[in-house]
Amino acid sequence: MIRLQKMIAESGFCSRRKAEEYIKKGLVLVNGNVVTLLGTKVSEKDEITVDNQLINSKEEKEYFLLYKPSQVISSVKDDKMRQTVVDLIKTNKRIYPIGRLDYDTSGLLLLTNDGDLAEKLSHPSSEVEKIYRVKIKGILTPKEIKEIKRGIKISNRKVKVTYFKIVKINYQKETTSLLIGIVEGRNHIIKRLFKSLNHEVIKLKREAYAFLTLQGLRVGEYRKLTIKEVRKLYALGK
Repeated sequence: MIRLQKMIAESGFCSRRKAEEYIKKGLVLVNGNVVTLLGTKVSEKDEITVDNQLINSKEEKEYFLLYKPSQVISSVKDDKMRQTVVDLIKTNKRIYPIGRLDYDTSGLLLLTNDGDLAEKLSHPSSEVEKIYRVKIKGILTPKEIKEIKRGIKISNRKVKVTYFKIVKINYQKETTSLLIGIVEGRNHIIKRLFKSLNHEVIKLKREAYAFLTLQGLRVGEYRKLTIKEVRKLYALGK
Protein backbone atom coordinates (compact mmCIF):
# COMPACT_ATOMS: atom_id res chain seq x y z
CA MET A 1 0.00 0.00 0.00
CA ILE A 2 1.36 3.42 -0.96
CA ARG A 3 0.06 6.96 -0.85
CA LEU A 4 -2.33 7.88 -3.63
CA GLN A 5 -0.31 10.87 -4.83
CA LYS A 6 2.81 8.72 -5.08
CA MET A 7 0.94 6.09 -7.10
CA ILE A 8 -0.22 8.78 -9.53
CA ALA A 9 3.31 10.19 -9.85
CA GLU A 10 4.79 6.74 -10.42
CA SER A 11 2.27 6.18 -13.23
CA GLY A 12 3.93 9.01 -15.14
CA PHE A 13 0.68 10.99 -15.32
CA CYS A 14 2.12 14.02 -13.50
CA SER A 15 4.39 15.05 -10.62
CA ARG A 16 3.47 14.23 -7.02
CA ARG A 17 2.78 17.89 -6.29
CA LYS A 18 0.43 18.12 -9.26
CA ALA A 19 -1.24 14.88 -8.16
CA GLU A 20 -1.97 16.46 -4.78
CA GLU A 21 -3.68 19.35 -6.56
CA TYR A 22 -5.87 16.92 -8.53
CA ILE A 23 -6.82 15.16 -5.28
CA LYS A 24 -7.72 18.41 -3.50
CA LYS A 25 -9.90 19.47 -6.43
CA GLY A 26 -11.85 16.20 -6.30
CA LEU A 27 -10.63 15.03 -9.70
CA VAL A 28 -9.27 11.68 -8.48
CA LEU A 29 -11.40 8.54 -8.20
CA VAL A 30 -10.37 5.30 -6.53
CA ASN A 31 -12.58 2.38 -7.54
CA GLY A 32 -15.20 4.88 -8.71
CA ASN A 33 -15.22 6.95 -5.50
CA VAL A 34 -13.94 10.52 -5.27
CA VAL A 35 -10.97 10.85 -2.90
CA THR A 36 -9.93 14.26 -1.57
CA LEU A 37 -7.88 13.18 1.46
CA LEU A 38 -4.13 13.49 0.92
CA GLY A 39 -2.26 10.44 2.19
CA THR A 40 -4.99 7.96 1.27
CA LYS A 41 -3.29 4.63 0.67
CA VAL A 42 -3.96 2.46 -2.36
CA SER A 43 -2.59 -0.69 -3.97
CA GLU A 44 -1.85 -1.70 -7.56
CA LYS A 45 -5.16 -3.58 -7.58
CA ASP A 46 -7.15 -0.36 -7.13
CA GLU A 47 -8.61 1.36 -10.20
CA ILE A 48 -7.45 4.99 -10.17
CA THR A 49 -8.82 7.69 -12.44
CA VAL A 50 -7.33 11.17 -12.65
CA ASP A 51 -9.29 13.89 -14.43
CA ASN A 52 -11.31 11.20 -16.26
CA GLN A 53 -8.18 9.31 -17.35
CA LEU A 54 -7.43 5.80 -16.10
CA ILE A 55 -3.79 5.56 -15.00
CA ASN A 56 -1.44 2.59 -15.13
CA SER A 57 0.85 2.38 -12.08
CA LYS A 58 3.20 -0.07 -13.81
CA GLU A 59 3.95 2.08 -16.84
CA GLU A 60 7.59 1.79 -17.88
CA LYS A 61 9.61 4.94 -17.23
CA GLU A 62 11.22 6.78 -20.11
CA TYR A 63 13.76 9.61 -20.04
CA PHE A 64 14.69 11.82 -22.99
CA LEU A 65 17.19 14.60 -23.64
CA LEU A 66 15.93 16.91 -26.38
CA TYR A 67 17.74 19.65 -28.30
CA LYS A 68 14.71 21.96 -28.32
CA PRO A 69 14.41 24.28 -31.32
CA SER A 70 13.16 27.82 -30.83
CA GLN A 71 9.51 28.48 -31.79
CA VAL A 72 8.42 25.29 -30.00
CA ILE A 73 6.30 25.22 -26.83
CA SER A 74 7.67 23.51 -23.69
CA SER A 75 4.38 21.83 -22.93
CA VAL A 76 2.35 18.69 -23.57
CA LYS A 77 -0.25 20.57 -25.61
CA ASP A 78 -0.97 24.09 -26.77
CA ASP A 79 -4.38 25.73 -27.14
CA LYS A 80 -3.05 27.75 -30.10
CA MET A 81 -2.14 24.51 -31.89
CA ARG A 82 1.57 25.35 -31.99
CA GLN A 83 4.15 22.58 -32.07
CA THR A 84 5.16 21.29 -28.63
CA VAL A 85 8.29 19.51 -27.40
CA VAL A 86 6.25 16.33 -26.94
CA ASP A 87 5.41 16.38 -30.67
CA LEU A 88 9.12 15.97 -31.45
CA ILE A 89 9.56 12.67 -29.58
CA LYS A 90 8.28 9.31 -30.79
CA THR A 91 6.80 7.46 -27.82
CA ASN A 92 3.44 6.11 -26.69
CA LYS A 93 4.14 7.12 -23.08
CA ARG A 94 2.64 10.24 -21.46
CA ILE A 95 5.86 12.19 -21.18
CA TYR A 96 6.18 15.86 -20.21
CA PRO A 97 9.05 18.35 -19.84
CA ILE A 98 10.98 18.86 -16.62
CA GLY A 99 10.84 22.61 -16.23
CA ARG A 100 10.56 24.68 -19.38
CA LEU A 101 12.36 26.78 -21.96
CA ASP A 102 10.73 29.88 -23.44
CA TYR A 103 9.10 29.66 -26.86
CA ASP A 104 11.98 31.58 -28.47
CA THR A 105 14.71 29.76 -26.49
CA SER A 106 16.52 26.69 -27.77
CA GLY A 107 18.66 24.08 -26.07
CA LEU A 108 18.69 21.19 -23.66
CA LEU A 109 15.38 20.04 -22.21
CA LEU A 110 14.58 16.83 -20.32
CA LEU A 111 11.29 14.98 -20.75
CA THR A 112 10.00 11.98 -18.82
CA ASN A 113 6.98 10.17 -17.43
CA ASP A 114 8.71 9.79 -14.06
CA GLY A 115 6.84 12.14 -11.72
CA ASP A 116 9.20 11.60 -8.78
CA LEU A 117 12.30 12.60 -10.74
CA ALA A 118 10.54 15.59 -12.29
CA GLU A 119 9.53 16.84 -8.85
CA LYS A 120 12.99 16.29 -7.34
CA LEU A 121 14.76 18.21 -10.10
CA SER A 122 12.18 21.00 -10.22
CA HIS A 123 12.34 21.68 -6.48
CA PRO A 124 14.41 24.81 -5.65
CA SER A 125 16.45 22.90 -3.04
CA SER A 126 18.00 20.68 -5.74
CA GLU A 127 19.95 23.68 -7.13
CA VAL A 128 20.67 22.01 -10.46
CA GLU A 129 23.12 24.11 -12.50
CA LYS A 130 22.01 25.16 -15.99
CA ILE A 131 24.47 26.76 -18.41
CA TYR A 132 23.12 29.19 -21.02
CA ARG A 133 24.71 30.77 -24.07
CA VAL A 134 23.38 34.32 -24.30
CA LYS A 135 23.66 37.08 -26.88
CA ILE A 136 22.68 40.54 -25.69
CA LYS A 137 22.46 44.03 -27.12
CA GLY A 138 25.18 46.33 -25.85
CA ILE A 139 28.56 45.75 -24.25
CA LEU A 140 28.80 44.87 -20.57
CA THR A 141 30.89 47.17 -18.42
CA PRO A 142 33.29 45.84 -15.75
CA LYS A 143 30.86 47.18 -13.14
CA GLU A 144 27.92 45.27 -14.66
CA ILE A 145 29.95 42.07 -14.81
CA LYS A 146 30.79 42.41 -11.12
CA GLU A 147 27.11 42.97 -10.33
CA ILE A 148 26.12 39.82 -12.22
CA LYS A 149 28.74 37.69 -10.50
CA ARG A 150 27.83 39.12 -7.10
CA GLY A 151 24.16 38.34 -7.66
CA ILE A 152 21.54 40.76 -8.95
CA LYS A 153 18.23 40.90 -7.11
CA ILE A 154 15.19 40.06 -9.21
CA SER A 155 11.85 40.38 -7.37
CA ASN A 156 13.72 40.78 -4.06
CA ARG A 157 15.75 37.57 -4.54
CA LYS A 158 19.33 37.30 -5.73
CA VAL A 159 20.08 35.32 -8.86
CA LYS A 160 22.90 32.95 -7.88
CA VAL A 161 25.40 32.87 -10.75
CA THR A 162 27.64 29.79 -10.70
CA TYR A 163 29.52 30.42 -13.94
CA PHE A 164 30.23 33.44 -16.13
CA LYS A 165 32.39 33.89 -19.21
CA ILE A 166 32.47 36.46 -22.01
CA VAL A 167 32.70 34.59 -25.33
CA LYS A 168 32.71 37.39 -27.90
CA ILE A 169 32.25 41.14 -28.09
CA ASN A 170 31.18 42.65 -31.41
CA TYR A 171 32.02 46.34 -31.14
CA GLN A 172 30.69 47.09 -34.62
CA LYS A 173 27.22 45.65 -33.94
CA GLU A 174 27.44 46.45 -30.22
CA THR A 175 26.55 42.96 -29.00
CA THR A 176 28.01 40.64 -26.39
CA SER A 177 27.97 36.83 -26.40
CA LEU A 178 28.54 35.04 -23.11
CA LEU A 179 28.03 31.89 -21.06
CA ILE A 180 26.23 32.05 -17.73
CA GLY A 181 25.32 29.39 -15.19
CA ILE A 182 22.44 29.60 -12.71
CA VAL A 183 20.77 27.19 -10.28
CA GLU A 184 17.15 28.29 -10.43
CA GLY A 185 14.23 28.13 -12.81
CA ARG A 186 12.13 31.27 -12.36
CA ASN A 187 10.26 32.32 -15.50
CA HIS A 188 12.31 34.41 -17.96
CA ILE A 189 15.02 34.78 -15.29
CA ILE A 190 17.95 35.23 -17.72
CA LYS A 191 16.04 37.82 -19.74
CA ARG A 192 14.94 39.60 -16.57
CA LEU A 193 18.50 39.62 -15.23
CA PHE A 194 19.92 41.41 -18.27
CA LYS A 195 16.88 43.64 -18.63
CA SER A 196 17.62 44.94 -15.12
CA LEU A 197 20.93 46.19 -16.59
CA ASN A 198 19.17 47.61 -19.68
CA HIS A 199 20.47 44.91 -22.02
CA GLU A 200 18.03 43.06 -24.28
CA VAL A 201 18.56 39.34 -24.82
CA ILE A 202 18.71 38.70 -28.58
CA LYS A 203 19.38 34.96 -28.47
CA LEU A 204 19.21 32.37 -25.68
CA LYS A 205 20.21 28.71 -25.65
CA ARG A 206 20.57 26.23 -22.78
CA GLU A 207 23.84 24.39 -23.33
CA ALA A 208 23.97 22.17 -20.24
CA TYR A 209 21.80 20.78 -17.45
CA ALA A 210 23.93 19.55 -14.54
CA PHE A 211 26.35 17.05 -16.17
CA LEU A 212 24.27 16.66 -19.34
CA THR A 213 25.12 18.48 -22.60
CA LEU A 214 23.90 18.67 -26.20
CA GLN A 215 26.93 16.82 -27.53
CA GLY A 216 26.11 14.69 -30.58
CA LEU A 217 22.69 16.24 -31.16
CA ARG A 218 21.41 18.62 -33.80
CA VAL A 219 18.52 21.03 -33.31
CA GLY A 220 15.28 19.03 -32.97
CA GLU A 221 17.05 15.73 -32.26
CA TYR A 222 16.82 13.76 -29.02
CA ARG A 223 18.19 10.68 -27.28
CA LYS A 224 17.23 8.45 -24.38
CA LEU A 225 19.12 8.86 -21.12
CA THR A 226 21.17 5.92 -19.90
CA ILE A 227 20.43 4.18 -16.61
CA LYS A 228 23.64 5.67 -15.21
CA GLU A 229 22.55 9.18 -16.18
CA VAL A 230 19.13 8.70 -14.59
CA ARG A 231 20.76 7.53 -11.35
CA LYS A 232 23.03 10.59 -11.34
CA LEU A 233 20.00 12.85 -11.82
CA TYR A 234 18.24 11.18 -8.89
CA ALA A 235 21.33 11.86 -6.80
CA LEU A 236 20.98 15.58 -7.59
CA GLY A 237 17.39 15.82 -6.35
CA LYS A 238 17.07 16.46 -2.63
